[in-house]
Amino acid sequence: MTPVEPASYRTLSDHLWCIDTQQLREQLAACYLVGDGAHYAFIECGTNHSVPQLLALLDHLGIQREQVRYVIPTHVHLDHAGGAGLLMQELPEATLVMHPRGARHMVDPSALWKGVCAVYGDDEAERMYGALIPVPEERVRIADSGEQVAVGTRVLDVLDSPGHARHHFSLWDATTRGWFTGDTFGLSYREFDSAYGAFVIPTTTPVQFDPDAWKRTLDAYLARDPACMYLTHFCRVEDVQRLADDLRTAIDDYVTIARSLKDSHHRHDAIVDALSAHAVGAAQRHAAPLSEQAVRELLAHDIELNAQGLEVWLDREAA
Repeated sequence: MTPVEPASYRTLSDHLWCIDTQQLREQLAACYLVGDGAHYAFIECGTNHSVPQLLALLDHLGIQREQVRYVIPTHVHLDHAGGAGLLMQELPEATLVMHPRGARHMVDPSALWKGVCAVYGDDEAERMYGALIPVPEERVRIADSGEQVAVGTRVLDVLDSPGHARHHFSLWDATTRGWFTGDTFGLSYREFDSAYGAFVIPTTTPVQFDPDAWKRTLDAYLARDPACMYLTHFCRVEDVQRLADDLRTAIDDYVTIARSLKDSHHRHDAIVDALSAHAVGAAQRHAAPLSEQAVRELLAHDIELNAQGLEVWLDREAA
């Protein structure tokens, strides 16, 4: 690979780094490098475009590629797992750990790619993610809920965590008392931070939004009394109980919005407008240091996907 600069990163604690994969913009998507000083795992891996920066960061930190023993996407959506095949080619001792529902899509990503192209279009999917590279089946480990992944002496507990997607799991790190939550603790962009702390909204990306399952996942998170949550979008947040309450309320609000607009003539546009207004109102109540226009612009991509996901859910509910 052509030499590149290391990814932008933050040291969160001993042998734990949050890495900005710089998808679309800075501080939108993260992955994490976690270990015990001898062995390491990437949790999430971004897209193909992220991989050279992740490898450069290993070099920068003095971590040999052979020390990385696991690559662990929380689910198969490409901002989390799109770079898995390419990254695995560069990490000779690594095993890819996947949810039981997601593993086959890493071994044969053709159906996954077809679905992504259906959402974004072929050209945009290629631009955003690059071509997907299959992972050899013998290098894939399926991890069920309740299993553990030992990264040296550091142990990560696996939890099936549906709500955003059925092929989603989360990882509990007892060392820091934190959950790596993928998308199931919502989106919390740092631009929205205020004197009240972090701000969170759901991510109902197509096609498996399930509000009841999502709230059960939140209950499972809180049962461990976590000190923090490690979000893919974006980085570590604390004040977990408040954010969980806010997220639960927002999920209910999204359901109400979707159902109230299910028969609208221009349903998609109406849901987008309602979600945008909901986000603006929530950000203003949170005293986020952003104008209404800035809120709408920063969340435009997410709200478009959220609206699509809510429509899929509405259609499934009506079937």
